[in-house]
Formats: sequence, structure tokens, C-alpha cells
Amino acid sequence: MTTSLNKNDIINLLPHREPMLLIDELINIQKLKSAIAIVNVKKNSFYVQGHFPGQPVMPGVLIVEAFGQAAAALTAHGLDKSTYENKLVFLMSVEKARFRNPVVPDCRLELKIEAIRSHGRVWKYKGVALVDQKKMADAQWSATIVDRK
Repeated sequence: MTTSLNKNDIINLLPHREPMLLIDELINIQKLKSAIAIVNVKKNSFYVQGHFPGQPVMPGVLIVEAFGQAAAALTAHGLDKSTYENKLVFLMSVEKARFRNPVVPDCRLELKIEAIRSHGRVWKYKGVALVDQKKMADAQWSATIVDRK
């Protein structure tokens, strides 16, 4: 099993498309356990244009979304294709989300994520967001795999 995924690999696993596909790579993959997602936060990223003019910051809700996308890619990559084909992963809850430092453009945001447990189609994860080894945010969240309509 591969230990990294590029953007095209991620596109083949997730239903997200530009501009909402936030993760650029998934590296250090340990099947169904953990990975590091890379988000290249750029000056021209859609979310920093108006958040905030003159002092651009990646919105916290999009850091949480990126956590969710990373977890969905980790899970889809580890499961048999028939298990996730024609399925979507929906965020169910976000717990203990803390935003410690602003994430500003022209940085490499690393999301270290870990699957804590799974029960049927429900998965629980935790993650920490880092820039140059500095903690920017952390959270726990749950998601479920549902049939595509």
C-alpha cells in the first residue's frame, strides 16, 4: 500500500473539487490509522481574498474542513474500493476545536491526523495543524460514510 497520495490520487478518492478541495498531498500514511495532510495556503487561495483584506488569514472552519478531507482520504485509501465507491463522507460532529495561531498565506499547513476508532460507518478522528512545527489548531471530529443519492 502506498504511503503517500498526490492531488490526483486524492481527487480519485474524494468527491471534493476546486475550489473546495483543500488538501494537496497525504503523506506518511499508516493504513486506516494516521497520516499527514499538506495544505499549501497561498495568497490567491479563494478563502483569503476577503478574509481579511490587508491581513489575510485562513478561516478556522476551513482548517476543520481540511481535517475532515484528510480523514476522508485516509479512510477511503485504506478501505476496499467497493466499500467507499458511490459513497460520501459527512462530518457529524466537531469537538474540542481550538485555534491557537492564525494561518497566513504562503505557508505549508501540515495536518497530523489520527483515526481514534470506528464503529460501523462512524469514525472518530483527532488532529493537530502545524506550520513550521508550531501548533496552529487542533480538534477532534466524527464522520460517517453514507450512500450517494
